[in-house]
Amino acid sequence: MNSSPLSGPVMSGPSSITDVARRAGVSIATVSRSLRGLPNVSPVTRTRVLRAAAELDYVVSPAASRLASRRTGTIGVVVPFARRWFFSQVLGAVAAVLREAGMDLLLYDLADRVGREEFFDRLPLRRRVDGVLVISLGLTSAEAKVLRELGVPAAIVGVRTPWLPCVRIDDVEGSAKAVRHLVNLGHQRIGMLSSGLEDPTRSGTPTDRRTGYRKALREAGLAHDPTLEHLGAWGPDGGAEAMADLLALPDPPTAVFAESDEMAVGAMRTLRRAGLRVPDDVSVVGFDDHEIAGLVDLTTVRQPVAEQGEHAAILLLDAVANGPSEVPSEIVLPTRLIVRSSSTPPRIRTRWPGPAEGLPTPRAHER
Repeated sequence: MNSSPLSGPVMSGPSSITDVARRAGVSIATVSRSLRGLPNVSPVTRTRVLRAAAELDYVVSPAASRLASRRTGTIGVVVPFARRWFFSQVLGAVAAVLREAGMDLLLYDLADRVGREEFFDRLPLRRRVDGVLVISLGLTSAEAKVLRELGVPAAIVGVRTPWLPCVRIDDVEGSAKAVRHLVNLGHQRIGMLSSGLEDPTRSGTPTDRRTGYRKALREAGLAHDPTLEHLGAWGPDGGAEAMADLLALPDPPTAVFAESDEMAVGAMRTLRRAGLRVPDDVSVVGFDDHEIAGLVDLTTVRQPVAEQGEHAAILLLDAVANGPSEVPSEIVLPTRLIVRSSSTPPRIRTRWPGPAEGLPTPRAHER
C-alpha cells in the first residue's frame, strides 16, 4: 500500500476527505478523482478509496456536490503576485479543480501594501463567495480576524496557519537538502543568496530557507560566516547583485545556494560576465525547479507547486460541501533534490579574475 502524504491529527466528528485519504493511503486529489469517477485512477486504487469512504461513512451528497442554490458557486482566491511563476502555477492548478467542480474563481491580486490594506479594509468578497483560498500570504492577526468573520470556509497554501487547513512544503528541510548536497561534494565555503531584503507576502519563506542553509552548515560542523550570506531583491537582478557582493569578498565561496531558481539564474549571469565558469569555478544550486532550471541545467530542489494548489482547492471544496473539520488539516508535501550540471566538487583555484566590466556594483553587506 502506498504511504499517504498527509500529516496531522486524526479528526473527531464527521469524516472528511482527509480522513478517507489517510485510510486509503493515497492523496486527497486521488480520493477526489475516485469519488467523482474521473479518469487516471487505477481500478485497484478506486476500489480502495471507495472501501475507505464506506468504512468511514464519508459521503458527498449530490446536493452538496452541486452546491445549494443559496450559495454563490464561487471561490475567492487571494494572491500577492498573480504574475510570478510560483503563484501562477498554483493558480492554474486551483482553477482546474474548481472548473471540474463547476465552480467559478474570483481572483484578488494584492500586488502592493496599499492594495493589501484596502482589500482587508473593504473585504470585497463578502457575500460573494462560498470559500476563500489564500496563496502564500502570511496573515496578520487583524487580517486573520477579518477572514474568520466572513463566516465561510478558508484554506491556505504555503504558510503554516493553525486555524486554517494548510498545504505547504518544509522550506527549512528543502534548503538544508540543497546545502547538504554541496557539503557532500566537498564544498566548505558555501554562500547563500536570499531575497530577505523584501518579504511583502509575510510568508516567512526567505527566513525559513536561510534557516535551512544555516542548519545544514551546523550539521556539517561548518561555521556560519555572515559575510557569505547576502540579501538581494527578489528575482534574477537581485540574484545578480547579491552574487557580485560575494565575488567582491577577499575569499569568495566555491559554491552558492540561491533561495530561488530565479536568483540562481541571476547569479549565473554575474559569474559568466566575471569570466567564471559554472560549475568549474563556482557551483550553483537553486530552489523550486522553475521551468528555466532545466534550460540552464541548474541543480535545484524541486517543490510540487501545482500539487499544493490542487490539494488546497480540494480541501476547501470539501469544507464548503460538508462543513469545516474541527481540527484543520496540515498537508506537508515532499521536496526532491534534482542534480544537474551546475554543481560539482570544488577544484583548486589557479586563477581568480578581477571584476568584469558590466557587473553589478558590489553593495555594503545588509542584514
